[in-house]
Amino acid sequence: MKRQHAVEITLTRPVTRVELHRASRRVPLATNADRTRLMAVRQAKSPGRALRSLRQDLHRLLPIDVLTTHYPDASGHVLLNVAFTRAMRSAIDQTATARGQKPAEFLARAVVKAVGRDERARTRHLTAQLQDLLVHHTPEAVLACAARVLPDHQRPPLRSSRDADGRRRSAAHTTP
Repeated sequence: MKRQHAVEITLTRPVTRVELHRASRRVPLATNADRTRLMAVRQAKSPGRALRSLRQDLHRLLPIDVLTTHYPDASGHVLLNVAFTRAMRSAIDQTATARGQKPAEFLARAVVKAVGRDERARTRHLTAQLQDLLVHHTPEAVLACAARVLPDHQRPPLRSSRDADGRRRSAAHTTP
């Protein structure tokens, strides 16, 4: 039985309007404001098949970096679909074999370790910045300021206010 699977598409660069239009003719897509991430719903027997079939349909139309299932499975895992070159695949196979692991198992462990390292580094950075604030301000003042600022905070745009076509971006974008 086929089910619907939500898939997030992370792109290597912002997609142009022409690329987005062509891809949207094949697969209905939703995009974020800077057009670096897309969402699609794919019907398939499994999440893995949804990722593979979506990559097959879109790989020549979009600069796809990574496909991921949008919702975790029953085990709390999110599936990743990454296209490797032959050289990368060979290196992964050799390293996994040397460690007595299957390539997928080796990659899964490597990704978990990398995410953990990144989270620890971000936490250390945030802690250092907070400690610098506490040198000049009371904990109460920092907390009160955070309570005022956070509800209205939006992340700054990653790109300029112009898209890849040189046109001004709107605050919200829907695909054609």
